[in-house]
Amino acid sequence: MDRIRIRGGRPLSGEIAISGAKNAALPLMAAGLLTEERLILANVPRLEDIRTMTTLLAQHGLEVAPLDPERRRLAIGGLIRNTEAPYDIMRKMRASILVLGPLLARAGEARVSLPGGCAIGTRPVDLHLKGLEQMGAEIRLEGGYIAARVAGRLRGASIVFPSVSVGATENLLMAASLADGVTELSNAAREPEIEDLARCLNAMGARIGGIGTGHLTIEGVARLSGAEHSIMPDRIEAGTYACAAAVTGGEIVLRNARPDHLGAVVRTLGCSGVDVSETPEGMRVARRNALAGADVMTEPYPGFPTDLQAQFMAVMAVAEGASMITETIFENRFMHVPELNRMGARINVHGSSAIVRGVPELSGAPVMASDLRASVSLIVAGLAAHGETTVNRVYHLDRGYDRIEQKLAACGADIERIPG
Repeated sequence: MDRIRIRGGRPLSGEIAISGAKNAALPLMAAGLLTEERLILANVPRLEDIRTMTTLLAQHGLEVAPLDPERRRLAIGGLIRNTEAPYDIMRKMRASILVLGPLLARAGEARVSLPGGCAIGTRPVDLHLKGLEQMGAEIRLEGGYIAARVAGRLRGASIVFPSVSVGATENLLMAASLADGVTELSNAAREPEIEDLARCLNAMGARIGGIGTGHLTIEGVARLSGAEHSIMPDRIEAGTYACAAAVTGGEIVLRNARPDHLGAVVRTLGCSGVDVSETPEGMRVARRNALAGADVMTEPYPGFPTDLQAQFMAVMAVAEGASMITETIFENRFMHVPELNRMGARINVHGSSAIVRGVPELSGAPVMASDLRASVSLIVAGLAAHGETTVNRVYHLDRGYDRIEQKLAACGADIERIPG
């Protein structure tokens, strides 16, 4: 099994190109199930999760073909020949549940395994299922599978989410695009990735209003056509590299990054003594002085993203003073804390909050990754640590970061992948 070795203490300097967003690419690929025509996606990141979604769509009967040697452009299209999404694929990635709505809307039936993925807490799919039932679907849970069927087309409905759910918003948004009548989604998630999906669906012929707000209105159409769409830049990748620049005292330009997608992160880093500014290329991140502790609470967009909580904690581990980091989205998302403490951090967890007391320096150590964002938080910590850090179980990392060791090495980091 591959490992990542880091010798820390080098400030980052240079430029990093931000890849297409994983969390936008996966629902956009699932949207290919909504039409027989070709959906062409550009700026596709090279990630393990993209390969998993490619395999899933292929077994449904779709062709997913690269249009260039770098596989940055994919063409998706074809007839649905199989409406079952098997456990062997679904267990690898929670986002695979996003095929449920499109399969049901286009084929009238679906048998989808309950999904797997990172062990960061329960992410139930009840909001997905309740919404589809309101649209006329009959749903049963049997043997670890969701069996769904609808007579004719799904029907438009007024759906109020009791809590904000990105996945449920995406699934119902796609399903409603082919429903009979108008669907209203209230208290919908507002993440930029949902806006990206909605704009692509509209390019395919959907009629979606309220894009970018918590109230989406979808006027269903009988069929969707093909389209071309460029995937938005990955705000979580950009935020991760911003944390890497902050923790090392470096200065980097993040090409293609969108500061407007990272408002809460930019403000929090500013409170910690890190300058973030917009540039013609994207955004510049620079740390001029010592880091200062800052409190943060994860929240749905536009709040501080849970997917950057672990990385920010690694930064706060070497900040002056104490910080409180509160996790409100997932209950098991502090599994990186023991590994950071192995490197000399002083972090105590109390329920859903972690108290981080900054130390002058971290020490390199062998550490173990537990999930995708925990993996990269250990790399961020290793970049600042004295000595050598080895991050084990980096297969998590490959699900969400495109060539991270190469991008960091190009900015002066002493980092390499050691094949297992």
